[in-house]
Amino acid sequence: MDKLELIKRKAVDIFSEEELKQKLDSGRKLTIKLGADPSRPDLHLGHTVVLRALKTFQEMGHEVVFVIGDFTGMIGDPSGKSKTRPALTFEQTRKAGETYFKQVTKILDKDKTKIAYNSEWLSKMNFEDVIKLTSKYTVARILERDDFKNRYENNLPLSMHELLYPLMQGYDSVALHADIEIGGTDQTFNLLVGRELQKDYGQERQVVLTFPLLVGLDGKEKMSKSLDNYIGIDEAPEVMYEKAMKIPDDVLMDYYRLTTDVDIKEAEELIKEDIVKAHKRYAEEIISMYHGTDKIKMAEERYNQIAKGGVPENIKTFKLSNNEEINICDLLVKVGFASSKSEAKRMITGNGVKLDGNTVEDINFKLKPNQNILQFGKNKFIKLV
Repeated sequence: MDKLELIKRKAVDIFSEEELKQKLDSGRKLTIKLGADPSRPDLHLGHTVVLRALKTFQEMGHEVVFVIGDFTGMIGDPSGKSKTRPALTFEQTRKAGETYFKQVTKILDKDKTKIAYNSEWLSKMNFEDVIKLTSKYTVARILERDDFKNRYENNLPLSMHELLYPLMQGYDSVALHADIEIGGTDQTFNLLVGRELQKDYGQERQVVLTFPLLVGLDGKEKMSKSLDNYIGIDEAPEVMYEKAMKIPDDVLMDYYRLTTDVDIKEAEELIKEDIVKAHKRYAEEIISMYHGTDKIKMAEERYNQIAKGGVPENIKTFKLSNNEEINICDLLVKVGFASSKSEAKRMITGNGVKLDGNTVEDINFKLKPNQNILQFGKNKFIKLV
């Protein structure tokens, strides 16, 4: 299969396929744009769906521009839900940009990838420029965006600056003279605004490609760190393996299709013949992609030990102060298993914490160092000394 067919196979919509072919046949190096939200710079497999498409374009000789929405992030952009995201500081947006670049270049070619911040052009616009920009779109068209429409119809707060957000994102394409912009299906409206604005500014319209949203480990919602239903590309091999085994059977084919290069027919046959083996093959595939094949065996062995109810070998140790008596919730936060005491309490009341194999049921339980093995959930272990 050629590279263009590989991209088309994974895309949901192309606006338009004929224009895409014309641009690719032009023989010039194209600018491929992807916008990024600076508020969540940690990448998971859901993000890799579009990143892998970008990688294919790079292999075809084109340049990727990764646009960090720092200007929109600093004024508080729409979340796509029921309220505005909190505004970020300049320093936060720059730190997010650095983190993004480090992670995306695990997939993308560093030499063919550029990072741009939309404050570079949006912060320089004067009020006349803004008025001219707003004249390009009607309020009726802006309110066609689903989240805006729902909030307006339900009398929920909807600020004027939020209505400008699709225009600002669209203007990014004008500023960059983007040839192609890609994104998830949830970004279709904004991507098409950019396409129309380019026409209004006398430019050749960008081609828009939208890609499916990867369902998370819960099998229902979009993969998201906030929902804790994700597989992070920076997570340890053993964690990736264990999470891969939890992928719901009915969406495993989507994971193969969208996040790997495994032949579709091969994956279909494997899932049909032996679903457990199919999960293991997928786990091996993503570990190989993001950590190397040499990490697979150790991750598999650790998973097999945990699956049998055992404690994996070579677990980390945590030293408690001599004769220190510590509350179990405080300890879970201290060793990094829980992000807060409230999360620790939830895990304990949900029977998710064990000490030497015994379930801890009392949130007020206290212990002293005694070579104990502390377990959090199914795959987090630490020896207390």
